[in-house]
Amino acid sequence: MRRMFRHWREGNRVGRPAAGGIALIVALAANADVSGSARTTPWPDTFVARVEALALLETFNDELLTHDSATLTLERWCDVHRLASPARIVAERMLLDKPLPPEQRAELRIGPAEGVRYRRVRLRCGPVVLSEADNWYVPARLTAEMNRQLDDSDAPFGKVVQELHFQRRTLSSKLLWLPLPDGWEMMPAAVDGPTATLVIPRAILEHRALLSLPDGMPISEVVETYTSGILAFPPPRFFIVQ
Repeated sequence: MRRMFRHWREGNRVGRPAAGGIALIVALAANADVSGSARTTPWPDTFVARVEALALLETFNDELLTHDSATLTLERWCDVHRLASPARIVAERMLLDKPLPPEQRAELRIGPAEGVRYRRVRLRCGPVVLSEADNWYVPARLTAEMNRQLDDSDAPFGKVVQELHFQRRTLSSKLLWLPLPDGWEMMPAAVDGPTATLVIPRAILEHRALLSLPDGMPISEVVETYTSGILAFPPPRFFIVQ
């Protein structure tokens, strides 16, 4: 499925049609607005809607895997899908503490006594929570101003440390929700109900990643849980373009 949509996107980037001259397009409804009611418009529980949800989820996952900053990826997603205006990501801090396991200390290249800080945040775009993240970072590898901002502001980690030109290495990527169950292609065709609503769980995708300086020195390890807010816009239109 991911290959199919990547093939379609790459073909369209260079101006050529997809195989067979037919491109499958998933687009937002033209009249979608940014009101609270529009964002919470339920998706119908139909086969087409589930295929659309899977396509969008795979596209979003691909964006995360191919960009260094999850914050900027979320901001672009929020802007393109009109989740809020302006499309600005804010980190809502949660005052919690979580010890760093020994294996993660090894991944961060720090000894048992070296200082590490923990930051738990919800990343919002307007009223929509897009992800919750556990972040362990090494303050000695950041500037004093960066540490101050992380302590005292609602700025996301990715924006605070952007000047370090960090690189992101994904350690694991896991879909927590499959709109189409395993083996769906061999199941009998389902009859779409006229009023059925697609139930999307709160947690739909999890990433674990290591953020490092250009010389390879790690500065942070994050575990990010992406929420159903990623799909918090009106159901797309489904149509074929010749």
